[in-house]
Amino acid sequence: MAEEIRAPMAGKILQVNISAGDKVQEDDELFVIEAMKMENPIYAPISGTVKEVKVKEGDKVEEDDLLAIIE
Repeated sequence: MAEEIRAPMAGKILQVNISAGDKVQEDDELFVIEAMKMENPIYAPISGTVKEVKVKEGDKVEEDDLLAIIE
């Protein structure tokens, strides 16, 4: 079952720590989003394989934007 990773807040993508095909474990740090001058890590909710990464470093995102899909 695929799990969608969505932005919890609006901000700017500072770091992308995954690529399509990567294996991740639950609680691995996937992204860092800068919002209100604070860095906010985004962690994997499940273990699995990264199917797709929808953003790159420097992208601006809105709350609930799709960042990645893990299967």
